[in-house]
Amino acid sequence: MIRGSTKLIAHLGYPTTTFKAPMIYNPWFAFRGIDAIVVPMGVKPEDYPEFFKLLFRLSNIHGALVTMPHKIVTTQLADRVSVTAQIAGSANALRLGADGLVEADMFDGEGFTGGLLGKGQQIAGKSVLVVGCGGVGSAIAASLAKAGAARLALFDPNDANAQALAGRLTAAYPQLVVQTGSNDPAGFDIVVNASPLGMNAGDPLPMDVERIDPSTFVGEVVMKAEMTPFLAAAAAKGCRYQVGTDMLFEQIPAYLEFFGFGRPPVQELRDHAAISY
Repeated sequence: MIRGSTKLIAHLGYPTTTFKAPMIYNPWFAFRGIDAIVVPMGVKPEDYPEFFKLLFRLSNIHGALVTMPHKIVTTQLADRVSVTAQIAGSANALRLGADGLVEADMFDGEGFTGGLLGKGQQIAGKSVLVVGCGGVGSAIAASLAKAGAARLALFDPNDANAQALAGRLTAAYPQLVVQTGSNDPAGFDIVVNASPLGMNAGDPLPMDVERIDPSTFVGEVVMKAEMTPFLAAAAAKGCRYQVGTDMLFEQIPAYLEFFGFGRPPVQELRDHAAISY
């Protein structure tokens, strides 16, 4: 039940058709009896800066989830940006501070690495390829570095994105080996599709799956389907894998804590979620 006292959490992105977060947050709010709701709001990139300012003038706005394609520009619009979001160069969570200023943080990377560790996949000392260096890819790379990865290879069709991320990572983690320029997955312990490839029918695969070793752990961020063509191809080779929604489930407790709702167990969120594809 939405009422005048309901705390509004906007889910900002474009397009909204692949959004899964409302199917997790809203059933959990109902289960816990919390008067809050997550509402998808489709905002085109050219309208986002103006909409951002107006959104946080609403008297019942509590915060916002941010997804593609707005994660990078969000760091330029918020009044305060966390250290994690600064290193990632992107943000996916917004809230109003006690002083009325908009605060930005980033939880994509924490969600992704939490999922890997929960499945028994070591990160410390491992070599990782991340394809896609936009908002989500940058956050995942930052958290992989924080978790102790020994080597990170970064690839983006826009090489400037990969080079900029490499510079931020090297500055924050001088001991980390950072490479750019290739999406060849051969020889890596972990490979990640952090690009939008897989959201649309007919998209090419983000890398040559035939070059992935069966012992490699494969991660995906696309949530349009549970098993994307990329994951299906990797699974057929015998690779262990993580689906896109696993990253979402793992980061939501951090989001909820950020919004002041406590930090529930991931399993509780899974038990009450109503995800459909």
